[in-house]
Amino acid sequence: MIEKYSKVAVIGAGTMGNGIAHVFAQTGYDVTLIDINAAALERAVSTISKNLDRMAAKEKITEADKAATLKQITTSTDLAGSLKDRDLVVEAATENLDLKLKIFRDMDANAPAGAILATNTSSISITKIAAVTKRPSQVIGMHFMNPVPVMLLIEVIRGFDTTDAVLSDIMELSKDLGKVPVEVNDYPGFVANRILMPMINEAIYTLYEGVAGKEEIDTVMKLGMNHPMGPLTLADFIGLDVCLAILEVLYTGFGNPKYAPCPLLVNMVNAGHLGRKTGRGFYDYSK
Repeated sequence: MIEKYSKVAVIGAGTMGNGIAHVFAQTGYDVTLIDINAAALERAVSTISKNLDRMAAKEKITEADKAATLKQITTSTDLAGSLKDRDLVVEAATENLDLKLKIFRDMDANAPAGAILATNTSSISITKIAAVTKRPSQVIGMHFMNPVPVMLLIEVIRGFDTTDAVLSDIMELSKDLGKVPVEVNDYPGFVANRILMPMINEAIYTLYEGVAGKEEIDTVMKLGMNHPMGPLTLADFIGLDVCLAILEVLYTGFGNPKYAPCPLLVNMVNAGHLGRKTGRGFYDYSK
């Protein structure tokens, strides 16, 4: 644990938020997990507990380690009150610009003057987010990968005004979490999604144009390119609404038609078929 950032807040108790809280707590950080929904916080702690159980079953941790990790996590629905003593605040809310800007205004108003404000955004401009705060030099991107406890990469994205000192501290802190940080500059989609999303979009176009079926497309990419998961299965895992939102950021940010979302993806999102989380996407998960 890095002592100067020992007190961490994570805002958002969804899949990414609970995973981020998990890895910080497991490394010994004092974590406050914040969400406006008390039921979401209960689910998040339950998910963390189950993930720790899996690790214990594989003998990666002990029962004592599990208990120690859960002891490091407190939950709160009071954002303002919970940030007063935090050294680092990580926002992990839905990939929605207006929501993130509102949260960052609240983070800036309530966190100590010296606190670093980080966002787990996978595509939205760090510079744009930082601009609504009075401390743009202390705002940075920490794009964790899903599932957070398993995946090693963190894209560390510096905004236009992010200082070298803040970047250096977050790189060091990421390593302390057992992750591999990669420094990235602030352009639409950063690196991961700038490369990944056009591939997923092209797979959707390939299905849309009748070149091959969904299983065939996924099989080609798994067996031919050694991907652990086919692009359509991966899109369902990420969430088709999230894929669409990121593609729209790329399309708007670069003004390049190669990033235009496939009409099939747009229709599926409009129909509410968002992948695993709704039980139906390119595949049926209802059973």
